[in-house]
Amino acid sequence: MTPMTTALTTPTTTEEDLAQVQREHGGPLFSFLLRLCDGDAQRAEDLVQETYVRAWQHPEALDPRYESVRPWLFTVGRRLAIDARRARLSRPAEVGDAVLENARVCADHAERSAAALDVRDAVATLTPEHRAVLLEVYFKGASVAEAAETLGIPPGTVKSRAYYALRALRRVLPGYASDLR
Repeated sequence: MTPMTTALTTPTTTEEDLAQVQREHGGPLFSFLLRLCDGDAQRAEDLVQETYVRAWQHPEALDPRYESVRPWLFTVGRRLAIDARRARLSRPAEVGDAVLENARVCADHAERSAAALDVRDAVATLTPEHRAVLLEVYFKGASVAEAAETLGIPPGTVKSRAYYALRALRRVLPGYASDLR
């Protein structure tokens, strides 16, 4: 028994058909997708190209019986833009080389622990008044006015004690001076 073969004729999209679609609808499609991409021209161009690929894959959409292919193109483009946005949001943000070059290198846990011990020892060398100001302003995150109220001293005194405390820490921790500025 031999299998039956049927010759199915499927419509195909020619380069000429796609060129015509691009001439007629390329500008409005790009403008539409550019708005959906928040002005990112490269992303909009990629979506336009992907929309044309879909038109090439679905020649029935270019059937001359339809009045216009534009609604189909805009629908496909909009869906591609939505899919691309969802894909971007599901992945962590990409970081460019410039950002990586300027990023601080995070020390490993052992280095952070050693640095914390160094800072703790250095803070212990300060006078109790200076330590109290640093505790309020830098460790508790209080404003100068809040620290002044808590410590019962004028705001100007809080500022000067914080200044002199940091200056003393810079002398005791010379390797950390850039971190304390």
